[in-house]
Amino acid sequence: MAHPRPHIAECDPLWRQMRNEAETAVAHEPILGSIIHAGILYQQSFERALGYRISMKLGSAEISAQALREIADEAIAADPQIALAARADLQAVFDRDPACHSLLQALLFFKGYLAIQCYRIAHWLWKQGRHDLAYLIQMRMSEVFTVDIHPAARIGRGLMIDHGHGIVIGETAVVGDDVSILHNVTLGGTGKSDGDRHPKIGNGVMIGAGAKVLGNIHVGDASRIASGSVVLKDVPFCTTVAGVPARVVGAGGCDKPASQMDQTLDQSFSDAAQ
Repeated sequence: MAHPRPHIAECDPLWRQMRNEAETAVAHEPILGSIIHAGILYQQSFERALGYRISMKLGSAEISAQALREIADEAIAADPQIALAARADLQAVFDRDPACHSLLQALLFFKGYLAIQCYRIAHWLWKQGRHDLAYLIQMRMSEVFTVDIHPAARIGRGLMIDHGHGIVIGETAVVGDDVSILHNVTLGGTGKSDGDRHPKIGNGVMIGAGAKVLGNIHVGDASRIASGSVVLKDVPFCTTVAGVPARVVGAGGCDKPASQMDQTLDQSFSDAAQ
């Protein structure tokens, strides 16, 4: 006799936790019941919930939420890496942001997280040669979240964009795994020439608020870029840079500054400044 297949929530711990959080949230704040039921409790999986949330945020008079839902579902079904990256991004927000108290909170309300997932859909479209549709999603993402990521940029898993405001990531930029980026950061080019012209950010890097990283330069793994810095040259592995223009002021502090989120400068900064 065949055994019935388990409900996906029973074999997916992340989705089970999110559904539990959703039920608790509805009990505490019934006015949010329609949002949470439609976005979480009526959905069959995390992947379906993700596609729904993206479509509801980006839908407009120019492109309907239903059309966007179909696009998002198509991308997520075609490329399992999208959902895997979305899960890693979600865990990164929950682990690194002390203002995040649940997985549900990040999916529903954190525009930095949502913007990254919109980029991942646009990136899939870009790789399929559907550039105009990818540009449309980029435009809507910028309008809704004030996060402008070119769909051709290459971004790894476990990215956290804290506050999700004023972010610009250019066409040929590369961002590694487990990176944290605070608000008003630019990964931009210099000049007007075509070609490979944007920064390459290593794994575990933390980029402070207001930092500008410009040109086809490399930021080594486990490095920190202090808030307000303007980085125009390569950054060595596991170092801290600060200033305008930025210069090395100390060590990175640990093997994954992005996870520690420590933005203080140690005594090495004072010594270097003298």
